[in-house]
Amino acid sequence: MPAKKKDVPQFFRLNVEVGDLDKAIHFYTTLLGVEGRKQPGSRVYYECGHVTLQVVDVSSVGKPHIAAKALYFTVKDLESIFERATSLGGLSRESVQQHSTRSDSKSSEPSRSLSYPQAQTPKTSE
Repeated sequence: MPAKKKDVPQFFRLNVEVGDLDKAIHFYTTLLGVEGRKQPGSRVYYECGHVTLQVVDVSSVGKPHIAAKALYFTVKDLESIFERATSLGGLSRESVQQHSTRSDSKSSEPSRSLSYPQAQTPKTSE
């Protein structure tokens, strides 16, 4: 009898809370270069490969909770997204941006990654 396959959870959505959805939509649409899908409940979804970035405006119930210290995306055109992040003021003031190349086990092409700290996402109402 074949061994039962392990049921490994698959990550599919990341929730980011903001205090101003319009500013966040401008920021993430410009940064990611894709249009989000606006949803009821003051939220917008961005399809980022197998993971959906959900941006939720929580200003009607309180301050946004900063749960993640950084958001990481893998892109093919690092220079282009770096320019967009720079124009948005979305880069950390710390030295965390690294132009690194790694081999992706699912692809024969190398991919480069750049991190954008959560604290540098759009300034929202306090």
